[in-house]
Formats: sequence, structure tokens, C-alpha cells
Amino acid sequence: MKKRFLGKSRLEVSAIGLGCMGMTGLYGPIDDTESIATIHSALDLGLNFFDTSDMYGRGRNEELLGKALKERRNEAIIATKFGNELDKDGNIIGINGRPEYVKKACESSLKR
Repeated sequence: MKKRFLGKSRLEVSAIGLGCMGMTGLYGPIDDTESIATIHSALDLGLNFFDTSDMYGRGRNEELLGKALKERRNEAIIATKFGNELDKDGNIIGINGRPEYVKKACESSLKR
């Protein structure tokens, strides 16, 4: 697998990443076993870059990645996004980039 370096930190990621949005119901039924197998297969093929968001399944996608990478965390780089603030029903109530929200979003993602 070809690799790329990101930014000045020289973080090395696979040239191809795995977008995980569809693993938490956006495109159809959820199958955690199949999704975890896909993530493990990606790692086995040399992919180490995984894309998620706190929006995907209202955090469930980050939880799925956490579960899949539990024993292989040192093999993966995770990119997650935030900024769309949700109400308790999962509806977008606004875009939020205030420092206190950024901190809360990062802490929540790390827990998941």
C-alpha cells in the first residue's frame, strides 16, 4: 500500500483510506460484524486511515471504530469531524465552532 505524509508532523497514512459513514445505517441495515470484518480486512491490506464523524449514527460510527480497533489501535489513524450540533433527536440545530464546543466534541469523540 502506498503511503503519504500529512503536514509538518509527517504523519504517515495510507494513500487510500476507508470512509466508515455507511457502516452505521445511512445506506441500509447495520451489520456490526460485517463492518468490523471490513475494518480488519482494510488493516490487513495495509490501509491505516479511517474517516468518521460524530454525525454518523450520532456517535455510533466512532463507537464502532473504537470496538473494531480495540486490539489494533496502534495500526490506525482516525480522522473524525464535528461542528454540526444536534438536538436530542439527532436533528441539526446549527453549526458550532466555538472553543468550548470544540473541546466538548473532541472529548466526546475520544471517549467513543
